[in-house]
Amino acid sequence: MTKRVALVTGGTGGLGTWICRSLADAGFRVVAGYNSGGNHDKAKTWQEDQRRDGYEIDVAYGDVTNSASCADCIKTVEELTGGSIDVLVNNAGITRDGMFKKMSWEQWSEVLSANLDSMFHMTRLVINPMLEKGFGRIINISSVNAQKGQFGQCNYSAAKAGIHGFTKALAQEVAAKGVTVNTLSPGYIMTPMVAKISEDIQAKITSTIPVGRFGYPEEIGRAIAFLADENSGYITGSDLSINGGLHMS
Repeated sequence: MTKRVALVTGGTGGLGTWICRSLADAGFRVVAGYNSGGNHDKAKTWQEDQRRDGYEIDVAYGDVTNSASCADCIKTVEELTGGSIDVLVNNAGITRDGMFKKMSWEQWSEVLSANLDSMFHMTRLVINPMLEKGFGRIINISSVNAQKGQFGQCNYSAAKAGIHGFTKALAQEVAAKGVTVNTLSPGYIMTPMVAKISEDIQAKITSTIPVGRFGYPEEIGRAIAFLADENSGYITGSDLSINGGLHMS
């Protein structure tokens, strides 16, 4: 049986790595989208690291803020896998934190472009093939800060909140054709980047989380694999919050 194809944007990052691995464990043919400032060697090194750990994951370059680059990325995925994309995980994103009274237009627009416009570029390219074959899974990575807001993150919180509206609207448009659209909102996850935060700051954050710890990247990965599964077709327009009880809605 031919494996279904999954593309994870921002797939070579800390969270993206575990999403890719979890989808691979679930039997998908996985491609990790990357930008890395055009550092292709970095992506190839990441790919070799995955291979050493037993994961065969392809990589495809794409600047998610640029529609033409996104189209090239999709073309690369199709050439690598010999088929169209069945599962798209919109995971790529950036932060440019700062208090709003000092926030520049560049800080605002860069975050909106990378976190919200990117969903339009990538999803628009895969949605019609999904509708034509009667199957598709769109999974959009938002954030707990979209739900509760965060000091110094007006841009990021706005972008991630926009993902919820996008998800609910698109889910209604494509539900009858076997395509689901869902959002996943992580809280504080112990990625390599977060692990670099000083222990005292980590302790302060942990004290606000009811379960008393940061989340593990593999917990996010398993949730993504669940939403991508063929047996999850009755779940659409939903948000899965994984934040240890930090925010309950």
